[in-house]
Amino acid sequence: MDSLPPPPNQGPLAAYRARVAEGALHADPAQAHAAETLQNLWRILQHYDPLPSAPTTRGLFGRLFKRGSGDLAAPAGTPEGLYLVGAVGRGKSMLMDLFFDTAEVRRKRRIHFHAFMQEAHQRIHRWKQAHPGADDPIPPLADAIAGEAALLCFDEFQVHDITDAMILGRLFEALFARGVVVVATSNTAPQDLFEGKPGRDAFLPFIALIQSRVEVLHLESAQDYRRERIRGLPTWHHPLDGRAERALDSAFLELTGAARGAPTSLQVLGHPVPIAEAARGVARLEFNEICGRALGPADYLALATHFHTVVLDGIPRLGPENFDKARRFITLVDALYEHRCKLVASAEAGPDELYERGENAAMFERTASRLMEMQSHEYLALPHLP
Repeated sequence: MDSLPPPPNQGPLAAYRARVAEGALHADPAQAHAAETLQNLWRILQHYDPLPSAPTTRGLFGRLFKRGSGDLAAPAGTPEGLYLVGAVGRGKSMLMDLFFDTAEVRRKRRIHFHAFMQEAHQRIHRWKQAHPGADDPIPPLADAIAGEAALLCFDEFQVHDITDAMILGRLFEALFARGVVVVATSNTAPQDLFEGKPGRDAFLPFIALIQSRVEVLHLESAQDYRRERIRGLPTWHHPLDGRAERALDSAFLELTGAARGAPTSLQVLGHPVPIAEAARGVARLEFNEICGRALGPADYLALATHFHTVVLDGIPRLGPENFDKARRFITLVDALYEHRCKLVASAEAGPDELYERGENAAMFERTASRLMEMQSHEYLALPHLP
């Protein structure tokens, strides 16, 4: 039997309304307004490509853009992007997913902003190694990025790192000059980016650039849907069996809308901390990946501040025979607790039975107490402290 053709693509607003009609989403006026704004951009961007015949290789872009990025203005007719700002859990990432999935743009890319900046630094490093003595990696970096995507969708746009701040202005100026359209979600309004950080005065031109090239839309939804989802989930699953593994699979899907996340890494004090799977502010890790390696407080702090939820598989019983892992786990739990990061875990036993005997068992009592508290409705209702 011939399969039915797929329904016509009617854009993010129709997709949002369909999910509300199915009961997958609650009707929310603020979200509906944002979906209408995204629909307008979707309509403008249909089949958008500032360089439709250009390959994604360096050669042609190098010939097209011979001047420095500061000499270029955005091409006439380049659409404005959108910067969707609001408190956590209001549905910003969900709305951008609907927009990205329906956007009829041949060259498009969706990426977490932190991962994008890590990738940019790596590309700059490789370019400098390949071109010793050359002094400006920004134009070729912008060439490469613009060759890959005419539409860039960034999740969780934040700037905390001075090395990011130093290159953002010129990089985004060059991307806009190449006709790239940016859509971003953030918890922070553009005028508040990098607030209170040393060197912010030099960052102000970037803020002005962003405000000139994207529409800023505040998502004023009153409900934190993320916290509602996590409050309805059991967060500690034992013993370690197929049921516990399935429960963590289900929790990750519920929190992210994806069965699997994408690998990423955090750069901490010059070294990477690999994250096996990440999506929408949720990290999924194996216990031995995060507690079986020589990681320290700064690494766990980065994990706790960067992700609002950690899904942790396979916590074993702890004791003197694996105390190095136990010590790291204690440090991890402290970091998660202090930043109100949520933990969904599978373990061989309940928190108060994980470390029952031997030296340092008494030290683990505070950790067990925190693990119990982290399962409470009161803790799960607390906002994350990034």
